[in-house]
Amino acid sequence: MSDFEMNTKSKHGVTAAATDPENQHGSTACCSALKRGYLCRSDERGLQSPKIKQDGSRGDVVLIPGARSFVGSSDPVIALDGEGPKRRVQVAPFSIARHAVSGTQFRAFVNGTGYVTEAERFGWSFVFHLLLRNPSQHEVPPETPWWRKVDGACWRHPEGPGSDLEGREDHPVVHISWADANAYARWCGGRLPTEAEWEHAARGGLDHPRYPWGDEEPTDQRVFCNIWQGNFPHTNSAVDGYVGTAPVESFSPNGYGLFNMVGNVWEWCSDPFKVRSVSKSSRRRNLEALRFSEKVMKGGSYLCHISYCYRYRIAARSGRPADTSAGNTGFRVAYDA
Repeated sequence: MSDFEMNTKSKHGVTAAATDPENQHGSTACCSALKRGYLCRSDERGLQSPKIKQDGSRGDVVLIPGARSFVGSSDPVIALDGEGPKRRVQVAPFSIARHAVSGTQFRAFVNGTGYVTEAERFGWSFVFHLLLRNPSQHEVPPETPWWRKVDGACWRHPEGPGSDLEGREDHPVVHISWADANAYARWCGGRLPTEAEWEHAARGGLDHPRYPWGDEEPTDQRVFCNIWQGNFPHTNSAVDGYVGTAPVESFSPNGYGLFNMVGNVWEWCSDPFKVRSVSKSSRRRNLEALRFSEKVMKGGSYLCHISYCYRYRIAARSGRPADTSAGNTGFRVAYDA
């Protein structure tokens, strides 16, 4: 995300702060901005939770041991994101899904509850321009012209009307807001992970890795995860095999057997976004985050590249308003042990 807000008009004419989860350098930018104040459907009525094992025996859930762990880095790369200082924390045992929630899994939730996502209620969401057949037909955010504001884009129509999940049912569900992710997690008896849990799980049992696989840097030729290869935002050589999302169990899992902890899609955490610093810029950033109820996102996405959005590191983080969504935002579910 960028380090400063900008004001933009939503389709409904409501001024909303917007920040860009693919901006490395802190310039003002707009990735997705949706209307605030909507009540999550799960708060309007009780959603019935199916009986799901939470003891780690399920094939898609891993029990993570508790430990004296840490959050962040003592050597932050993007300081204004709040990557530092490194903080020691005690993490209790918990379980977490091996992969991000897929389109098939989210469809089962919607079919079972009638839930309507916030992107569907607003009537639009942001889609990356290279994924559209006719990108020039859609509104262009002036600060981030690689995004398009697409009417009808949502989890079941990732690129808008005429697109669907056929052939990518096992890809991560996208266009998901923080409220949407929480509703799904409650339905299946879980919750969103905390940032400390997410980082602890992402390390896969390693001491201080930069990435879930260790410290080796991905390049445009050396692939470890689904991020950008080429010249962002116009040329993606897709050496990793994907211009957009990849299946949720793509690439090698980390030491805990977790897939795609970085790259592919941003993942919501339960924590409010906050920069732990008393600097003037950090105080300003925290006021913005508080004003717009920003939550922590981790892991980066298929749009990240070291030249632009170097946020596919474990310590990297971003914050965005809880009711926003985009075509590169998903989540995974955690469970109390």
